[in-house]
Amino acid sequence: MAQTWHTTRFQLPLDRPLVMGIVNVTPDSFSDGGQHAGVAQAVAHARRLVDEGADILDIGGESSRPGAPVLAPDDEWARIEGVLRELVRWNVPVSVDTCKPEVMHRALDLGVDIINDIHALDRPGALQVVAAHGQCGVCLMHMVGIPETMQSQAQYGDVVDEVRRYLGERVAEAEAAGVARERLCLDPGIGFGKTPAHNLALLRHQSALAALGLPVLVGWSRKSTLGQVTGRPVEQRLAASLAAALMGVQHGARVVRVHDVAETVDVLKVWQAVASV
Repeated sequence: MAQTWHTTRFQLPLDRPLVMGIVNVTPDSFSDGGQHAGVAQAVAHARRLVDEGADILDIGGESSRPGAPVLAPDDEWARIEGVLRELVRWNVPVSVDTCKPEVMHRALDLGVDIINDIHALDRPGALQVVAAHGQCGVCLMHMVGIPETMQSQAQYGDVVDEVRRYLGERVAEAEAAGVARERLCLDPGIGFGKTPAHNLALLRHQSALAALGLPVLVGWSRKSTLGQVTGRPVEQRLAASLAAALMGVQHGARVVRVHDVAETVDVLKVWQAVASV
């Protein structure tokens, strides 16, 4: 597996798990919609996450929660442009959570480091935008359908095998287009067109994805599966989120995408201290 994740401005070492902090510039995200919807609020939140130890900031302008409506590219860009213009001035990797080629192109022109695409660059034009850039990091995620309909399409024969094969195919497509493997990271898409049983199976057998030879990113933070397991509402899923993030790392994940950065950093410090003895 690659020892670094190559991005626009940074070569990110993967000798320890990296923490990606979530900055949702949206009014309707499932767990923090509206809290950081303005530029000033989003920038202040991003600064707090960096101070808490975030290795990467992931900025999103469109909710991908189940049932979420699709935004026009110009509307999505209007939400995140001001935030990105400020964050790319910081000495921290900036990721943009988008599936729209128009938004990818504008973000890369500003100097962002990573494109985090829930559709794994399968939208028309997306792969071409990333391939033309030549340097940015890319996270390829698995999902079925679109957020508005994905949960109705959560049907698999063998979810682990199907997710692994899909991501392997997307990697091959990216490489064929000229995207170097060192730029790629894989995400099984926890909660995206999957039942709780599917999500738990993907965690249990996460090593099957790591076997593709690329870094794995997981996003369990506050997800509904954790609510179903614990009976807790979204605002009370911190402990469950930390447990899932840690198990993800123990099963080979090199990046964890989280809302609660400080707590996740502490958990991983303890895990690393024990592992190094």
